[in-house]
Amino acid sequence: MHDLSSSRREFLRMIGLGGLTIAGADALSACGPVERAATQVPGTTATPSGASADGKALRIGYLPITDATPLLLAHAKGLYAAEGLRVERPTLFRGWSQLVEAFQARQVDLVHILMPVAIWMRFGQQFPVKLVAWDHTDGSALTVGANIAGLRDLAGKTVAVPFWYSIHNLVVQLMLRQAGLTPVTKGEPAASAGTVKLVVMAPPDMPPALSTGAIAGYIVADPFNAIAEVNNVGRIQRFTGDIWLNHACCVVVMHEDDTVRRPEWVQAAVTAVAKAQLFARQNRAETARLLSKEGGNYLPQPAAVVERALTHYDHAEYTRSGAIQHPEWGNHRIDFQPFPFPSYTAELVKLLKETLVEGDNAFLQTLDPAQAHGLLVDDRFARAAITAAGGPAAFDLSADLSRTERIAV
Repeated sequence: MHDLSSSRREFLRMIGLGGLTIAGADALSACGPVERAATQVPGTTATPSGASADGKALRIGYLPITDATPLLLAHAKGLYAAEGLRVERPTLFRGWSQLVEAFQARQVDLVHILMPVAIWMRFGQQFPVKLVAWDHTDGSALTVGANIAGLRDLAGKTVAVPFWYSIHNLVVQLMLRQAGLTPVTKGEPAASAGTVKLVVMAPPDMPPALSTGAIAGYIVADPFNAIAEVNNVGRIQRFTGDIWLNHACCVVVMHEDDTVRRPEWVQAAVTAVAKAQLFARQNRAETARLLSKEGGNYLPQPAAVVERALTHYDHAEYTRSGAIQHPEWGNHRIDFQPFPFPSYTAELVKLLKETLVEGDNAFLQTLDPAQAHGLLVDDRFARAAITAAGGPAAFDLSADLSRTERIAV
C-alpha cells in the first residue's frame, strides 16, 4: 500500500514545485480560501463604468491550473481595474470541492469551475449559479506511467480524475469503453475483467501519486500533465482536445443575483476576462511568465512548466506517440475564447447521462439537453465582451457565433 501523503511530500521536494510548499499545500487543503488584501494594480486607471452601486470588490477564486489563465491574467495585467472594478488578489484553492464550497458560501464572486460541476450545482443542487462565459478550450490530457503502453494496459489499475462531474471523467470513460474496458468506482479493479477503477483526487496530488505507482494514470488540466513530462514521471496518452475539438473544460460562473442586481459589474468582469483571453492567445510565452512562480506567482509551478502547458503541442512528436490522432484539426494544446455555445451544452448533458459518477445523479435523467443551456447560461455578457475585444474574428469564431460539435474518440 502506497502512502499518498508522504509520496506527495517527497515528490514536491524532488521537483521543487514552487510556492506550493509542503506547509502551504497542507494549510490550503485544511483551511480552504486564504484571505488577501484588496489590490489595485499599479499603472492602471480605473473608470467608474464597471463599479457596482455599493462599491463591491470583486473576489476571485481559482485552482492552480492553466485553465485559470484568463481570470489570473486579467488581474496581472490590470484589466479588471481598467474596467472600473475594485478587485482583490485572486485566492488559490487546492481542490474543486473547496472552490465550490467557497463559491456557494459567497466567499468568492467569480470563479472558473468545471462545466459539468456548474450543471450539477444548477440542476442537482438547485443552486443559483449562472454561467456567464467560457474560460478556455481544451487544455487537458490523460497522462500515464511509463509502464502503460496503451489503454488496454490500464485494465486492473486505478486512474485519477479531478471530480466526478468533469469533462475529464466523461472523456476518460469514453476512451476506456472504446478500448473495451469497463470503468468502476467501487471495489478493486481486475485485469481479467477489464475493469479500471476511477478515483477523485486533487490535481496537485496526481503527479506524486503517479510517480510512486499509487495510480497508473490521471486525466486533468495542465500544467499537471506538463509536470509529468518535464520531470519524466509520465507521458501523455491522449489530449482531450484531440477527442472533443475545442471543448470547454472550465467556465466562468457568477452568482445569478449579481447578474440581475449588478449587470454592469458582471459585464465589466466578463469583458476583462475576454480581453485577457485575447492577450493570452497572442502572447502565450509572456502569459506563462506572468503567471509562473518567477513572475506574478499566481501558479506555484516554474515558468518552464507553465510555458510548456500553454505552448507545446508539437504535431510530429505527439502524432508519433498517439497523443494527437487528429493533427488536421489544427487546434492548440489550450486556447481561449469566451462564448458559451448552446450545441456544446446540449451534447455535454447528453453524454453526462451516460457517465458513471458517485452519488445521486437522478436529476440528469430528467434534464432536457436542449433546455439546459437557457436555464444555466446567460450569454449576453460574453456577446458584449466579444464585441469590446474586437468581434468574433478576434477569437477565430464564426460571425454568427455558431458551431457543430466534433467528437472522435
